[in-house]
Amino acid sequence: MYLDETLILREIDVDSKAEVLEVMARNLVNKGFVKESYIEAVIEREKNYATGLPTKGYSVAIPHTDIEHVNKKAISVGILKNTVDFGIMGEESATTPVKLVFMLAMEQAHSQLELLQKLMQIFQDEDTLQFLANEDSKAKVKNLLNAKLKTQ
Repeated sequence: MYLDETLILREIDVDSKAEVLEVMARNLVNKGFVKESYIEAVIEREKNYATGLPTKGYSVAIPHTDIEHVNKKAISVGILKNTVDFGIMGEESATTPVKLVFMLAMEQAHSQLELLQKLMQIFQDEDTLQFLANEDSKAKVKNLLNAKLKTQ
């Protein structure tokens, strides 16, 4: 799983989940991790399969889409300037105000499950979420996540 400072986007100033997905997916396209088709696919998938998760502290979202849109596996982290509403995973219409977005680009379905399990551990740690939401240093965010996800 690849994560570097160019995939950590701070202070994303948007008004909707579609906008944040577009900004983050475009960055992944520009870096060569995903195909152009990823952008529309991740936005469409989010409409049908919400990925927002209410957590202690800040709500998070874990948007992703099908493996055929991915060139190389990576994770992008978006820290929003202001929260935007995402649908809650498994709910019909409820939403949650999301501050942290973990966009996944996975090229194998089975590796996604392992990553999601590690992310869930992070999401249950209020101190970690507070750190991620408020830390100005992309290097510190990257180092913390790499340690917790044991990536590279």
